[in-house]
Amino acid sequence: MAIPDFQTCMRPLLNAVSDGEIHTISDAFEVVSSFFNLTEADLTQKLPSGKQSVIRNRVSWSRTFMGKAGLLVSPSRGKLQITDRGLEALQKQPDRIDVSYLKQFPEFLEFQAAKPKAVSINNTGQTEDISVSTDPLERLEEAHFEIQNSLASDLLQTIKEQSPAFLEKLVVELLQAMGYGGWSKESGSATQYTADGGIDGLINEDPLGLETIYLQAKRYSENAVGRPDIQAFVGALEMKRARKGVFITTSKFSLEARNYISMIEKKIILIDGQQLTELMIRHGLGVSTKETYKICTIDTDYFNED
Repeated sequence: MAIPDFQTCMRPLLNAVSDGEIHTISDAFEVVSSFFNLTEADLTQKLPSGKQSVIRNRVSWSRTFMGKAGLLVSPSRGKLQITDRGLEALQKQPDRIDVSYLKQFPEFLEFQAAKPKAVSINNTGQTEDISVSTDPLERLEEAHFEIQNSLASDLLQTIKEQSPAFLEKLVVELLQAMGYGGWSKESGSATQYTADGGIDGLINEDPLGLETIYLQAKRYSENAVGRPDIQAFVGALEMKRARKGVFITTSKFSLEARNYISMIEKKIILIDGQQLTELMIRHGLGVSTKETYKICTIDTDYFNED
């Protein structure tokens, strides 16, 4: 089955601690996961940030929302216990506990009033509150993922509009931004465009040039880079007696090209257009920060009196 949303997790989580005893959050999570018969793939599916699983994040927000409504309390770090209000909710709501049910409690309404309402347009053209269907962290990560995808698409299009010589300079600066040849700003250079011999740039990994990475860059719009292009690059590396190379393109690589590099002794790294923009964004090349949002969590060590 599909991974349940955070509202669907509410009643199973409450039921997991319905005996009134103090439970660890981890144990309650295991009960909820078993209730939904989640597969290993479901349990390991990550949020866009890759820092937390989707299901664990949703169960966590279920706990937060029900805690704000007074159905659950946390008697100590990492612990969970149902309240009398929570027991009453289980009796009154045999099928589902959700945000609509929690809105009857003043504490929850106060919590809701403190945060802005996110809205979207549904299929009928009417606005609807998406905060009741998606938890806050997922909304934030999904928005960030959408912004990053849009930026990557615009960035790739901008690169394609530049000259081939610009791309050769860009790939050198990208490798340097990633830490290769970090001993000096002069550790990398683009070759002369008119006589590059199949090599578009190079990175000297050490001051003496004992280890050198050779670069090739192809500014393609649609056509995939095929095996012949990679073989030509390998031939150019052989002329330099080089062992390592990076081939970067603004398009993609064919399956034959990727299979070919797995069969040869030389170490060749292939970076396609999508990977190129992801690396540029990650290392701050050709992009600038527009806004920064800081998310804080409770420092439990600070409040530990032991």
